[in-house]
Amino acid sequence: MTDTAAAGGDQDARQLRSLGYVSHFDRSMSIWENFALGFTYLSPVVGVYTIFATTFAAGGPPMWWTYLFVGIGQMLVCLVFGEIVSQFPISGGIYPWARRLFGRRWAWMAGWIYGWALFVTLAAIATGAAPFVAQLFGLEPTARVTTTIALMLIGITTLVNLSGTRLLARVSMFGLICELIGALVVGSYLLLFARHQPFSALVNTQVLHLDGAYWPAFLASALGAMWCYYGFEACGDVAEETPDAARTIPRSMRLTIYVGGVAALWVCLGFVLAVPDVNAVMSGKDKDPVVTVLKSAMGDTGLRLVIAVVSVSFMSALISLQAAASRLLFAYARDEMIIGSKYLRQLAPGRRIPATSLLVAGAVPALIALSAPWLEDAVATIISFAAVGIYIAFQMIVIAALVARSRGWRPAGAFTLGVWGWPVNILALAYGIGAIINMSWPRSPHDPWFSNYGVVVTSAAILALGAIYMMIGRPYNRGSAPAGDAHHLQVATGVPIGD
Repeated sequence: MTDTAAAGGDQDARQLRSLGYVSHFDRSMSIWENFALGFTYLSPVVGVYTIFATTFAAGGPPMWWTYLFVGIGQMLVCLVFGEIVSQFPISGGIYPWARRLFGRRWAWMAGWIYGWALFVTLAAIATGAAPFVAQLFGLEPTARVTTTIALMLIGITTLVNLSGTRLLARVSMFGLICELIGALVVGSYLLLFARHQPFSALVNTQVLHLDGAYWPAFLASALGAMWCYYGFEACGDVAEETPDAARTIPRSMRLTIYVGGVAALWVCLGFVLAVPDVNAVMSGKDKDPVVTVLKSAMGDTGLRLVIAVVSVSFMSALISLQAAASRLLFAYARDEMIIGSKYLRQLAPGRRIPATSLLVAGAVPALIALSAPWLEDAVATIISFAAVGIYIAFQMIVIAALVARSRGWRPAGAFTLGVWGWPVNILALAYGIGAIINMSWPRSPHDPWFSNYGVVVTSAAILALGAIYMMIGRPYNRGSAPAGDAHHLQVATGVPIGD
C-alpha cells in the first residue's frame, strides 16, 4: 500500500469513527467499480428489454421521451443523496442516512420498506431473466423451468457475493462492459440497418387514436423508465468498501445516472424506431416486440448473441442488488435493529463480507420466486411493489433531508449543493411524490381488484406489517448509535467529530 493510499485509508477510518463506527470491511473498491455496481443494479438493458412491450403499447413511440424526463427527476434525488452520503459514508445507505437525518423510527421504517423492495426486486429480476436463459439454451419456458432457473440464478449470485468484495467489483465491471457494449451495439445496429419508423414517430401521438388528451397515456408509459432509474443508491450501500468514499460515491452516483440514462435512451430509441408494425404492438397482437425486432433485424444467431448479453446483464443486476440488500441487513444488525443481529452483523474472516446477511438476502427472494407456480396472481401483485417500494424509501430520505435542513443542517461533506440545496431537495420531493402516485394509479378498472389496486394494497400491507413489528418489538430502542444528529454535525468531512 502506498503512503497516499494509507493516508486516505486513515482519513476514511477517522471520518467513520467520528460518526460512531469502526469498519472491518475490505476497502478496495475503486470509483469505477463502485460506479459499475450502481450501473449494473440500475441495468438499463434489463429495464428496457423486460418492460418495453408494456410501455410501448401504453404510449406508442413518444414513450421514448419518458426516459429523458424520469432521468432528470431521478438526478434531483441523486444530488440529494450525494450530499448525504458525502457526510455519512456508512454501509447500508438508506437506513443509516435516515437515522442521522431524522431519527431511529423513521430510519427503521425506511430500511424496512427498502429491504422488502430489494428482496422483491431480486425475485422479480431472477424470474424475469429465466425465460431469456431458457431461450438461450433451447428450453421450453414452462412455470417449472423458469422457477428452477430463477432459483439457480439466485444461488449463483449468492456464491459470487460470498466470494468477497474483490470478486463483486470485478463481476460488476464485467457486467458494466457487457451491458454498455450491448446497449451501444444493439441500439446503433437497429438505427442504422433496421429502422422502420421515421424520427417524427417520436412526436406522433395520433398513433393511439385517442379521443382525449395524450398525457394520461404518456404517464402510463413512464412506468418503464421509472424501473430503469434506480440503483445509484447502491453505490452508497458499499461506502465502507470504497476508498475516499465521501468524494468518490457522489461522483459514481451521478455517473450511474449519466451513463445509465444515455444507454437506456439509446437502446430504447433503437427499438422504438425498429418496430416493424406499430399497430400490432399497440393492439397486443405482437406481445413481444423486442424478440420480433431482434429476430427480424439480426436473425436467430444475432438474437441468441443479444440474449446472451442480456443474460449477463440480468446476472450482474442480481449480484449488485443482493450486495445492496446484504449491506442493509448488516447496517440494521450493527445497530441491533433486527432479530438475529448477532449473526447478521458478523463479517466472514478473510473475505470480510457479511456472509449471514448475504445468505438471508438470497433465501428470502428465493422463497418469493419459489411460490410463483402456485401463487401466480399473488406473486405478480407482490412483485408490483418492487419499484414503488424503492421510490417510497427514496422519498423518505428526501423528506428526512428537508426536515434536517429545516432544523439547521448544512451538508458538511466533500460534495454539497450549496445554495441549490433547498430548491433541489424540494424539486426532488415533488418529482418523487408524483412518481409514486403515477406508479400506484389504478388504470384497469375492468381487471380484478388485486390487479388494479395491487401496488396500493401491497404497499399498505408492507407499511402496516412494519408498523406493527415496530410497535410490538420496538427495535429502534436497541443499540446506542447516534441518531437525528445531522444538524449538530457542522464539521468538514474527514475531521473527527466527537472523537
